[in-house]
Amino acid sequence: MKTLRVKDVDRCIGCYSCMLACARHVFRSHSIVKTAILVRTRGGLQSKWGIEICRGCTEPACAQACPTGALTPRPGGGVIFKKAKCSRCAACVDACIARVIRLDDESYPIICIQCGSCARFCPQEVLAMEEQKNV
Repeated sequence: MKTLRVKDVDRCIGCYSCMLACARHVFRSHSIVKTAILVRTRGGLQSKWGIEICRGCTEPACAQACPTGALTPRPGGGVIFKKAKCSRCAACVDACIARVIRLDDESYPIICIQCGSCARFCPQEVLAMEEQKNV
């Protein structure tokens, strides 16, 4: 299985197409607030872009911290999220080593499911789905 990777961050133009694709396809939202990928300026005079994504860990700390089994390891890296099992305890937020899990307005985790929607809609080909190399 493949996981999401940042191929070339310097090509990013900050269009937020990846964020909007994630919000629409995964979370059924039209707001970049509800997206599992974050594109932000790195600041400074150059104003280059930074992209924060799930690393697709093969042994995800977020799943290990989940007391209800709402997050389970996905074959090949990342996690599978079962909203019905989620107690909204936020243990996954604290456990995430990449610090990319946030809570939505109902306190459910906004978490990457490694679907690749963001990569498909990136006009600059900054993102890609690639084979995991043991993260």
